[in-house]
Amino acid sequence: MEVEVKFRVDFEDAKQKIESLGAAFVREELQEDIYFSLPLPKLLRVRKLGNLGKAFLTYKEIKDPGRNEEFDEIEVGVSDFDKTVEIFRRLGFEEDIVVRKKRLVYRLGEVTFELNDVEGLGGFLDIEVISEDVDDAKRKIWEVAKKLGLSGEDVEPRLYQELLREAKSGKK
Repeated sequence: MEVEVKFRVDFEDAKQKIESLGAAFVREELQEDIYFSLPLPKLLRVRKLGNLGKAFLTYKEIKDPGRNEEFDEIEVGVSDFDKTVEIFRRLGFEEDIVVRKKRLVYRLGEVTFELNDVEGLGGFLDIEVISEDVDDAKRKIWEVAKKLGLSGEDVEPRLYQELLREAKSGKK
């Protein structure tokens, strides 16, 4: 189970704080995600990591709708981003939204930090732990979040797709 909490952050400030904890830098990713229209709590996307020459097909099911912290996820590498997207189009899937972001990935023990600069939205930090013990994973996430100066007020429970739709419609 992928357990993560997403926080709104200042990108540069969060980067400095993560590095000050001693988290190891893993990689930078320039992501383009195409999400296809499916009824929530199901998510289907094709992701291109432009700077790494990789692409992935991901199916996620949100296990706690509204909070969006617990996901059952299946992900596979695909050899061609554009052809994979075209297959889904020909199968009748409609594109819902495109999310573009720069992501810096860090690790500290079992905790993964995904620091994102999302086009049109700004800075976000996903703190993630992979575990079947959801309560223990959340405890670990909140321990490190507090060390970064983050609180419940900083949590952003909405999906990037929701935030981008709101931004396009002028809502906040």
